[in-house]
Amino acid sequence: MGAQWKTKHKMDAAASKGRIFTKLAKEIMVAARNGADPDMNSKLRSAIDAAKKASMPKDTLERAIKKGAGLLDGPVNYESVTYEGFAPHQVPVIVECLTDNKNRSAQSMRLLFRKGQLATSGAVSWDFKHLGQIEATPSSDDADMELAAIEAGAQDFEAGEGNEAVFLTEPTDLDAVSKALPEFGYEVQSAKLVYRANNPVELSGDALAEVEAFLDAIDNDDDVQNVYAGLAAD
Repeated sequence: MGAQWKTKHKMDAAASKGRIFTKLAKEIMVAARNGADPDMNSKLRSAIDAAKKASMPKDTLERAIKKGAGLLDGPVNYESVTYEGFAPHQVPVIVECLTDNKNRSAQSMRLLFRKGQLATSGAVSWDFKHLGQIEATPSSDDADMELAAIEAGAQDFEAGEGNEAVFLTEPTDLDAVSKALPEFGYEVQSAKLVYRANNPVELSGDALAEVEAFLDAIDNDDDVQNVYAGLAAD
């Protein structure tokens, strides 16, 4: 949970997928401002890969690329804004937004953090690592996670869900490691920059449920792209 917070509760599957597509489309549009060719634009390539993994329809994906590149419906005016603060029980939280109205986002964050504490820039991020995170699956039976990490230039690695491997990199090495991993037996499923807490707060029972509800409410806001929480559940 020290990586990106993922909504787990109370959402209709269709509504959830629609919200995911909206967030992915915004990421694609912002990335495409620096060029519509994914071979020349690593951020766009990563956003496209994430969209394909989520089964975004091809026409939706292509429309987002064209819109971001200014080839459709005029320019895209989304700005990136990061908020820091604490959930209940002093759980540190970093919220990344993409918004076309910074005043609206700021007002929403003030309301959403009423049960916690909205803090100033730097108040929380000092206790997180900013890393590249690559989720990959083995493409052969003899794929070796440790060898692949060393040879591809990853900083660290860990087992993910199922047979998935998670490779951690310096932020500047994310694209290079992603490109290198297939040579060493791993197919990249997603590659993105994340925040990971150095000292996650351990909670259980009612306290954990309270923090989860708080994080879900933030994640449901239309301007919010990513939520990172320093939370370790018992």
